[in-house]
Amino acid sequence: MKRIILLFILFISFSAVHAQESKDRNNHRERIKALKVAFITQEMTMDAELAQKFWPIYNKYECQRSDLHEREHSEIENITSLTEKEAEKLLLDFQEIENQEYLIKKQLFSDLKKIISAKEIIKLHKLESDFNKKLLKEYRERKEAERNKK
Repeated sequence: MKRIILLFILFISFSAVHAQESKDRNNHRERIKALKVAFITQEMTMDAELAQKFWPIYNKYECQRSDLHEREHSEIENITSLTEKEAEKLLLDFQEIENQEYLIKKQLFSDLKKIISAKEIIKLHKLESDFNKKLLKEYRERKEAERNKK
């Protein structure tokens, strides 16, 4: 009976830890998203009217892109156990995801051209890249600092 209670307590503890990690991950994503919104809004010098038109278009694109990213990076249990036929199917799936990503980006540019200039779209494209580089740099610096503390 004690073992069952102990196992039950361990199960609940692991579940709570997993739920907290998932919550932390979601909070982290939301903070990054907020930073990106602030960065782009500031660098594009958007007024309230433009922001009101821009963000629904951009958020739709980001949501679609995120869905594709999740599909592309779904866990492959054991690569060595894949058959050649399964690997071929995965390659076709990857190609389809790339095609869909191209199409949604093409649609994004088309939708944005209705509210901002081509030059501003190029600037947005560069800002996204700059933001991602900055984010990656900060992540690496944090990891390096953590390693140095140990």
